[in-house]
Amino acid sequence: MIDLMFEDKYEAYVFDTAPTANARRLLGMSSVYSMWVNKMVQSREEAMSLRELLSYSKRKQQKDPLMEYLLKLRERMARAKVLLTDASLTSFFFVTLPEALPIAVITRFINWFHEFGIPVGGVIVNMVIDRASVGPDAPDFVKNRVAMQAEHMETVWKEFDGMVRAILPLFETEVRGTAMLKRMADQLFA
Repeated sequence: MIDLMFEDKYEAYVFDTAPTANARRLLGMSSVYSMWVNKMVQSREEAMSLRELLSYSKRKQQKDPLMEYLLKLRERMARAKVLLTDASLTSFFFVTLPEALPIAVITRFINWFHEFGIPVGGVIVNMVIDRASVGPDAPDFVKNRVAMQAEHMETVWKEFDGMVRAILPLFETEVRGTAMLKRMADQLFA
């Protein structure tokens, strides 16, 4: 992912990440990984310093390929962090369903992303049943589902005030293939 972004070939990059718990774990691990790389650099510097002190030979110091690798890795990680936390370049959008659990999860993760300094671009609500398509003869399950979604949409508007970027309908089929992607994109960017 980072390699693609560093190539800077395209105007925009869109990554559909793992569920938010995995994404948060990955972000948390990046700081642990950063600390590990810094500790490895420090240890390597100490080892090279000791080698120089204990060496009888006064020949020119050789390049250390491991140190070069660690320094390049640390530089890439720092560059990636700058890229991922620059609000003018990066935004994370959360997709939720109009249901209690997904809304609660997204609320928690938005706060965590703020803690990491990662810009949140907004929230997209997916699979909303179109009330107009549900007639009086619709099954009770569907009517109850529409009522439940309406109730949860009130929570969405309250919890994510000013952050809702799009509301996508529940399509009659799964979004697969370019025709369905186009339909979804038309709704997403309407």
